[in-house]
Amino acid sequence: MMEESNVSLTDATVISVGDVVKATVTKVEEKQALVDVGYKYDGLIPISELSPLHVEKVSDVVSVGDTFEVKVIKLNDEKEELVVSKKAVAMETSWSDLEQKMASGEVIEAVVKEIVKGGLVVDVGMRGFIPASMVERHFVEDFSEYKGKNLRLKVVEMDKEKNKVILSHKAVLEDEAKQQKSAVLDQLQPGQVLEGTVQRMTDFGVFVDIGGVDGLVHVSELAWNRVDKPSDVVKEGDKVKVKVLKVDKENERISLSIKETQPGPWAEAAEKFKAGDVVSGTVKRLVSFGAFVEVAPGIEGLVHISQIANRRVATPGEVLKEGQEVQVKILDVVPKEQRISLSIRAVEEDRVEQAERASKREQQQFQQENNQPLGVTLGELFGDLKDKLK
Repeated sequence: MMEESNVSLTDATVISVGDVVKATVTKVEEKQALVDVGYKYDGLIPISELSPLHVEKVSDVVSVGDTFEVKVIKLNDEKEELVVSKKAVAMETSWSDLEQKMASGEVIEAVVKEIVKGGLVVDVGMRGFIPASMVERHFVEDFSEYKGKNLRLKVVEMDKEKNKVILSHKAVLEDEAKQQKSAVLDQLQPGQVLEGTVQRMTDFGVFVDIGGVDGLVHVSELAWNRVDKPSDVVKEGDKVKVKVLKVDKENERISLSIKETQPGPWAEAAEKFKAGDVVSGTVKRLVSFGAFVEVAPGIEGLVHISQIANRRVATPGEVLKEGQEVQVKILDVVPKEQRISLSIRAVEEDRVEQAERASKREQQQFQQENNQPLGVTLGELFGDLKDKLK
């Protein structure tokens, strides 16, 4: 093939295969277009040489009077056959341009022309292909809505021998996400309270999107009470308030808390619990000096070993076991110190005292109903009756 040369319409008296010349469309037919290139007869552009992309109709690409450059690909004066290509010029220009953009990482825009098996075809001055895995950051099942859509792309692979150009929309989105993440990380400070969306669930916690960047809410930071499964508290898509606990810019890690945005159990303890109240609780832990009993989610109080029973107890395990439901009397509440003192023995003593009072009331009522002087015991009364019956 001869070296290319640019020849104008006015002096194109001699042309050769490989020349690039200016052409003006003189006629549009079904499968080809005729063009004036300043030669002694018109050249023709077959429909296959109009564009790097598939063309349905010649009239979709060119009209009479259009002027553009073409490359001479066949010349036979004996048969007055001159074949030129608009596609060849477009591809050579585009190839050089795309090589530069690939090297610089520049973002380009292109319109989706076709949806094919495995991805999308776009017009980048030549046929460009976006594999399905490079369209979005997420999986896309149906690409039907992408036809005619303008996408921002990066050139990721080129093979001139195969005329192959691979582009990625996903790469652009990931770069933008990375820039946004960096900007968010720079602004975040521990203690901030933000709104976010639950993105992903794991056994150890949930990831929350707080403006283009995900932070982890560990399972221990989901609620004040113990959480076995994150799904017991939140689900994907939930809008939540989170508090920033820690920001690790170097490793791009953010620790968040949901429970820290909610009133803590001890904040409510002062209102809910008063000294003298008897409440139900669950034995959570046994220690040498007593037992810790949970009386509300996140509220554990100590039953000192001396307060477990109204007898001497060597170890709490003699009387109690973990998981056991018990009645406890509140001896003291100090929310600021997150401390609550409890007693099981006091509940038993109160029951005995109440039983004795009830018995005494019954005795007094019996004596009154039988006209017996107050202070006379039932034993004395029945003793008198026994003597009378002798």
